[in-house]
Amino acid sequence: MAPREHLDPSELGTQEYWDTLYAREISNHSASADDEGTIWFSDADAEEKVLDYLEQLSDEGELCKFSSDDGPVQTSFLDLGTGNGHMLFALREAGWMGRMVGVDYSSASVDLARRVKQQRAKESRVKESEGEEDGEGEAVSYEGIEFVTWDILKEAPGEWLEEGKGRGKGFDVVLDKGTFDAISLSSEVDSQGWRICEGYRERLESLVRSRGLFLVTSCNWTGDELENWFETPDGSLHVKDHVRYPSFTFGGQSGQKVATVCFEK
Repeated sequence: MAPREHLDPSELGTQEYWDTLYAREISNHSASADDEGTIWFSDADAEEKVLDYLEQLSDEGELCKFSSDDGPVQTSFLDLGTGNGHMLFALREAGWMGRMVGVDYSSASVDLARRVKQQRAKESRVKESEGEEDGEGEAVSYEGIEFVTWDILKEAPGEWLEEGKGRGKGFDVVLDKGTFDAISLSSEVDSQGWRICEGYRERLESLVRSRGLFLVTSCNWTGDELENWFETPDGSLHVKDHVRYPSFTFGGQSGQKVATVCFEK
């Protein structure tokens, strides 16, 4: 396969940039527990849009928030390039109770996510305790959320990529919110001389279980371009849907701030 058209390299494609960013956000969080760091694509409400879309799939019976002994298994999530872990926390607070793993090649990112998880769990316990008298406490359990330092392009998955109760290895839903954007901005090349973004699809495919979903959100690529990057010729990874965002018109051209595409394996 011939190399595709690429983005110009940027410092946002370097690990040094992200290590520095998350080290700064750790410092800010230490100074103020309320400062949890950046929520990616918050200006486009991307997180809320993805949550709404997943809720829709739950309502339609394609995904499962809760499970019983004789019911479907709870949906599991893998967050690629987890940052401060905010997406996984939002999922848990929206009622998704399955296993969740956030991975990032920046150890500072994982350190920050673990600190935020610990603080949120502490605040939830306090809220539950204070609510015992007035009945208004509603605790959220952050158990089952794990954060791991891992480079998707350079390392084999660890034990966290486990068999899914008879459904094969992998996660039900794999999320990417800007990680492919960052990889696309890297100037690194592989042993064949191709930009490393060329190998991303193959690596992530192994993380999605059969009939599982991959949701990718980007501000650098359009929905059509994401289809071109991730849809496989044999259809093993194919487009399921596009998450809808408000569009804008500028200079006679219509567009969106970000694009989110859902692929099914």
